[in-house]
Amino acid sequence: MVTQVAVAILQRKNESGQTECLLASRPAGKGWAGWWEFPGGKIEDGESPEHALSRELREELGVKPTIMQQWLTRQFAYPATNDSAAKTVNLHFFFVDAWEGELRPCEGQQLSWQHPENITVTPILPANAPIMQALALPPIYVISNLAEMGEEFFFATLKNQLVRGLRLIQVREKQLAKAAFMKFSAQVIELARQYDAKVLISEDIALARELGADGVHLPSQALLALKTKPAGLMVSASCHNPIELRHAEYLNVDFVVLSPVKSTMSHPEAEPLGWQKFAELAENITLPIYALGGMALSDLPIALSYGARGIACQRSVVAVSL
Repeated sequence: MVTQVAVAILQRKNESGQTECLLASRPAGKGWAGWWEFPGGKIEDGESPEHALSRELREELGVKPTIMQQWLTRQFAYPATNDSAAKTVNLHFFFVDAWEGELRPCEGQQLSWQHPENITVTPILPANAPIMQALALPPIYVISNLAEMGEEFFFATLKNQLVRGLRLIQVREKQLAKAAFMKFSAQVIELARQYDAKVLISEDIALARELGADGVHLPSQALLALKTKPAGLMVSASCHNPIELRHAEYLNVDFVVLSPVKSTMSHPEAEPLGWQKFAELAENITLPIYALGGMALSDLPIALSYGARGIACQRSVVAVSL
């Protein structure tokens, strides 16, 4: 029997502008007591996940959610322990960005706001490890488009996006000779560092290391040619089908980009996946996934609802406010 569970990722901005999420310790008397988890609980028969989430937050934390965003559903099989029987759960995750009332531990649990890249409480329930990996990534992944924007407009736009919250960038300019590409990439990295944003270089692993970039983004052919993940770099990869997704998962890359969701100017000949096919492909992959192909900021809520970590954009001038 599979237990259906509604899970809330309550989010807030800390004093540094970073997004933190709320974790709670499981109270004494419950299975896995003392382990840390996201708030939430069992969905009762005939109850929607949204209603269950509201009820659980009221019972556990004394608050009523006012802004909720459906995210992904993941199944996890918990083994038996000394204080708990084996159990398989379907976890329905929701982002909760606003609520009424003052947060308080109504069940005697501990509460702690945590940044996903620097979790300081332990132990964390095992089902939450891949969720933390995804939450450590921002919801917007921007791909450079110097060829169409021009240098002056590109850097003015990039700076504006960084000021407003952009934190993940891929430099991809195939039209540039290597020397020009290196110069352009170095400028992007220098600007991004001022805002603690990460920069990935397209395809060239050695060049990413030489430039001191944070990582490398691999096209699907380069992904399939690899037998091990490059050490010391953040690694993302482009995927279009189950074979590529499974190989990315085998290598344990940091995230993947799945495309094209919609028609795109970059690959007009490619048949779009559509959101339903995107969701089917994403469902069985534990890696964080960005939706690419015709994306604009207005697509972010629907991308999240179909299980994406966020959206990847190239031609959209994204006014980032997340």
